[in-house]
Amino acid sequence: MSNPVFFATPGALDQQVPGSHFVLQGPEARHAVTVKRIAVGESVDIADGAGKRLSGTVAAVAPGELTVECSALESEERPDLRLVLVQALAKGDRDELAAETATELGIDAIIPWQSERSIVRWKGERAAKAHAKWQSVVTAAAKQARRAWIPEVRAAVDGAGLQSAVSAADLAIILHEDAVRPLRAVLEKWRDGDGDGGGTPGPGPREILLIVGPEGGISPREVTKLCGAGAVTALLGHHVLRSSTAGPAATVLASDILGRW
Repeated sequence: MSNPVFFATPGALDQQVPGSHFVLQGPEARHAVTVKRIAVGESVDIADGAGKRLSGTVAAVAPGELTVECSALESEERPDLRLVLVQALAKGDRDELAAETATELGIDAIIPWQSERSIVRWKGERAAKAHAKWQSVVTAAAKQARRAWIPEVRAAVDGAGLQSAVSAADLAIILHEDAVRPLRAVLEKWRDGDGDGGGTPGPGPREILLIVGPEGGISPREVTKLCGAGAVTALLGHHVLRSSTAGPAATVLASDILGRW
């Protein structure tokens, strides 16, 4: 069984070496000691959320403090091909559920999208609180999945902002029930260097956007504008999925076809 993971701040593990001791403090330490009841002698991992993972044995515990003796320190590289979920704001916390599940399945970043048909609206103070909540949900999901990288929840975008993101992406796919080509066909064609939205994959990090609409679907006007910016439409399956399940399902399929799994 894999070790439980607790998060430190980015850079906190930079000076650690086998045999050194790292002291975890704050909410993560309190959770480890008080909630998980981690005891001296148990094996744990400490990740910094930016790719570094310390594996070691608990040397001491105290209220709000966990001391771990480092046995190994690894740096996990980010994948060269990164999947980004563009999730339209949805009611009933379905958007948060999509972000949570996609994180567990390996998504690299998430963009909240204020689409035309989104019932939920992020405005003023609510926007900042909602964004922080999404990041908290994603962080918890990364911890559950024992990930060394915490996906970034990027700034929320409106239609114009999403068009800019589409233009900058190597491939942007709108998951749409009226699409003709299956998602598998779109991804395989792009993977083989004969695809849409950016042409033949080149060297260096690349990003694929997986765009999911709200409960009422993406409006025809939005589809037209996004396709004009370089996006393509794709059919995820024969059945219409909820806003909360489409993104995670696409993440699984893309990870398999593109060799991330």
